[in-house]
Amino acid sequence: MNFPLIANVVVFAVLLLALAQTRHKQWSLAKKVLVGLVIGVVFGLALQLIYGSDSPVLKDSIQWFNIVGNGYVQLLQMIVMPLVFASILSAVARLHNASQLGKISFLSIGTLLFTTLIAALVGVLVTNMFGLTAEGLVQGSAETARLNAIQSNYAGKVADLSVPQLILSFVPKNPFADLTGANPTSIISVVIFAAFLGVAALKLLKDDVAKGQRVLTAIDTLQSWVMKLVRLVMQLTPYGVLALMTKVVAGSNLQDIIKLGSFVIASYIGLGIMFVVHGLLLAVNGVSPLKYFRKVWPVLTFAFTSRSSAASIPLNVEAQTRRLGVPESIASFSASFGATIGQNGCAGLYPAMLAVMVAPTVGINPLDPLWIATLVGIVTVSSAGVAGVGGGATFAALIVLPAMGLPVTLVALLISVEPLIDMGRT
Repeated sequence: MNFPLIANVVVFAVLLLALAQTRHKQWSLAKKVLVGLVIGVVFGLALQLIYGSDSPVLKDSIQWFNIVGNGYVQLLQMIVMPLVFASILSAVARLHNASQLGKISFLSIGTLLFTTLIAALVGVLVTNMFGLTAEGLVQGSAETARLNAIQSNYAGKVADLSVPQLILSFVPKNPFADLTGANPTSIISVVIFAAFLGVAALKLLKDDVAKGQRVLTAIDTLQSWVMKLVRLVMQLTPYGVLALMTKVVAGSNLQDIIKLGSFVIASYIGLGIMFVVHGLLLAVNGVSPLKYFRKVWPVLTFAFTSRSSAASIPLNVEAQTRRLGVPESIASFSASFGATIGQNGCAGLYPAMLAVMVAPTVGINPLDPLWIATLVGIVTVSSAGVAGVGGGATFAALIVLPAMGLPVTLVALLISVEPLIDMGRT
């Protein structure tokens, strides 16, 4: 029998039971998530010190921990499409005028793309400040395997993502297939389908009040039903965060992080600057940044530990509507678009940093204003091109780098610190 493995799983189960005792306390979800985060970090560090990140015992233990961590992520992924569909349908059906739909969408997408543009500029700034380049990075067996995987699994798909094809891919042709998440842009397609259904409900209400009211009642019932499901799954957030944080901390290779430390530090400084930018946007609009970040703490914590933008949508909508007082019509659109278009970290900061690092290796001056302007423009436009795609940062880099005439090898060379940086980006 593998006694170390059994001991690790037993300790993990005991920690989960200890965390479960907080349900008897009148604690907020944010406090419970924080406790789960701290327990996960401490337990992960203990496992790292005892076994080391490459230990077979640790890898087997993490597989058992994943039942809770990845299981929670999959439960959230399970409710993403029903939530997006019901929320958008309900939001549009409650609008007094269908023309409001265009205004909400325009403001949401416009804000996302504007902040992505700023993120790209920040990426250029921090990379040049740290003097980061791709020169001297070693391509070992893991990096070679990663490059081969990128070329076989991503390159062909990304090559097809021209702007006209991208826009066309948003338009749903089989909404039932999109509800299963069958396509890279399924979330946007579901948003569009639900919006059309909502507008149709408003038209029906004008033409036949009795039938229209029955449809609106059914939509409200569906929305309430789905939100009950969301809140049921959300109660599991502290346990999911504990398991995910344990996995991340225990499985991190300290030597690899030290080797690429300057890139990791530069990335997190860039991400920190973007948090300041978002805080300024909040302050300008009369919202206290400190109160805001305190209220959305569970969403940020989950995004950090799970590295899944799409899976964070349910937590996002819940935080906006219940903790921030945002109307459901706004919350539904902004959460759905925010997780799929204009991702500041994955599709803004990251590809801009890679482009600046690669540029000197092919004789390009990364400080050339015209080159920077071109890069920022391409990054902003292409940030819609990774909508709803798993591995969004990789897709973004593989769109931006070839468009700038740069090789994509660097994407593979950063594999060892990819998970650590992806947490902050998400």
